[in-house]
Amino acid sequence: MNRKHIATALAVLGGAFIIYVGLSYLLAPQTTASGFGVPTWPQEDGTAFLAVKGVRDIGTGLVIFALLLTGYRKALGWAMLAIAFIPAGDMVIVLSHDGPAGTAYGVHGLAAVLVAVTAGLLLRERPVPAATTAAGPADRGVSRPADPALKR
Repeated sequence: MNRKHIATALAVLGGAFIIYVGLSYLLAPQTTASGFGVPTWPQEDGTAFLAVKGVRDIGTGLVIFALLLTGYRKALGWAMLAIAFIPAGDMVIVLSHDGPAGTAYGVHGLAAVLVAVTAGLLLRERPVPAATTAAGPADRGVSRPADPALKR
């Protein structure tokens, strides 16, 4: 498996995972939030903030897939590098609010590293050179007669 395939697989897994997390925050906000690592979570009306997080997570995943599917791999690399800020920030938030270090480093820190590695792989890709063909008459400045079959 070459580097491009690994980068693609990591981007697909990352995009799918963050969409799954976003859906979890929308469908089961309190249950999902308890695994984030911060000791207290909003109750009742505060669950709207968890829904906001869910929508943003889904949007992040959709950006990854949009760039991947349209072939903008360099832009995807830069986007993934920017997206790495999110789990890194989450790690800092968990640590600064006396959350479990294992969750901070093992979930958020690891996610930040994986997203950054994916970004690095994408940004290191070199464009594939266009296929070279043998020079035909048109390439040497000689015109060819038009194909009568194409004139319908």
